Amino acid sequence: MKVERIKEILNGGESITVEFKQSKNKLNKDVFESVCAFLNRNGGHLFLGVEDKGGIVGINPEAIQKVKKEFVTSMNNPQKISPTFYLSVEEIEIEGKVVLYIFVPESSQVHRCNGKIYDRNEDGDIDITDNTNLVSEMYMRKQGTYTENRIFPFAKISELKAELLIKVRKMAANEKSNHPWKSMNDLELLKSAGLFLKDRQSGREGITLGGILIFGNEELIHAALPHYRTDAILRRVNLDRYDDRDDIRVNLLDSYERLMHFVSKHLNDNFYLEGDVRISLRDKIFREVVSNLLIHREFANPFPAKLIIEKDRVFVENSNKSHGNGIIDPENFSPFPKNPTIARFFKEIGWVDELGSGVRNIYKYNKIYSGAEPIFIEGDIFKTIIPLTLQVTMQATMQATMQADEEVKVLLEYCKIPRSRSEMQGFMVLANRDYFRKNILNPLIKGGLLKLTIPDKPTSPKQKYYSEKR
Repeated sequence: MKVERIKEILNGGESITVEFKQSKNKLNKDVFESVCAFLNRNGGHLFLGVEDKGGIVGINPEAIQKVKKEFVTSMNNPQKISPTFYLSVEEIEIEGKVVLYIFVPESSQVHRCNGKIYDRNEDGDIDITDNTNLVSEMYMRKQGTYTENRIFPFAKISELKAELLIKVRKMAANEKSNHPWKSMNDLELLKSAGLFLKDRQSGREGITLGGILIFGNEELIHAALPHYRTDAILRRVNLDRYDDRDDIRVNLLDSYERLMHFVSKHLNDNFYLEGDVRISLRDKIFREVVSNLLIHREFANPFPAKLIIEKDRVFVENSNKSHGNGIIDPENFSPFPKNPTIARFFKEIGWVDELGSGVRNIYKYNKIYSGAEPIFIEGDIFKTIIPLTLQVTMQATMQATMQADEEVKVLLEYCKIPRSRSEMQGFMVLANRDYFRKNILNPLIKGGLLKLTIPDKPTSPKQKYYSEKR
């Protein structure tokens, strides 16, 4: 996260989503109570090296690695946080002092810290373990919010693909030689991964939708989620239909491999030296694209996920639980997990990194791969556009996406008569001038959807803008 954004959060003080801990030489004893509360409520921002009122004290240089290691180790210790949850620690230098920043997403499960359940409110972290009503409400909220947690008590472990359970044990062991899944039976593995749950209110227990989607055979998946489908399409010559297609209705593990095969079949590869290691740029990019397509998806929505390879770009879209609207800035955004349990499972087997890294990695590697920047658009349908050549103009991508955005349509209609920047910003009721210019005005100009009345003097105070349908 950028230092400017960090300072903005620090200036706002502690809140239901922000917590400061001094932890100058070692972790505060109550750090994990705050982490647990964030996981159980709405997520939040945790800062180590900051006093309660927001003053920066920093972490002593000789204690930085020790504090980081202790934090990560404790998060992977089920005696401390149960179920365990992976979080990354970011070092940020502010005013010559090192602050450790941890983004804690909302979890789809109820977590305990040292055997106790904590919730978050404006006053801090609250122990609700003995409050039956609050605990019951928390379980109901989690299961109601996250489709992946829906329990199917009549689904049997025998209906899961046994070979995949064997495979993921090996993959997890490759990531961590002493991974606990190695010695677990199938039921223990499912419970450890959060894919077999018990409803504390009804007493029902069983395999979750997430477990079925990861390990299930096609019959079981279709019974649990009849509309589930991922479409891989090649559309280069026959633009009305397609040149090649893979209609994928299998589990997420097999879906990942089929999508990666489809990509490798139809896209050229560029090898690149990262340091002294030769890597595949195509695989680096589409490993993230495919993982995001499969993991961060609202499965309750019947909208099918799509990966469409065209002549000059790859266009990806899937249903989404939107936390915003518009183009995402990869350098300054807070990621929200759509299916945290599935995402954490993919991380355990080495197919994804920490939350939010996918967008940044796609952005980083695609600029090397094609020389062009990808575009990410947040909405009820999440869209990713991967330009394949430098010659792909912003006009080609913006016309295919932003014209579908109702707000932009209305703005372009408003600009049939030339308007100033302030008039346009006021019309859209946006207070932040920089945001409007960077995320709306400039892309529309680059895309050819807005023209300048004084093109020779783009910074003129008399400058106005009009839509091409003048």
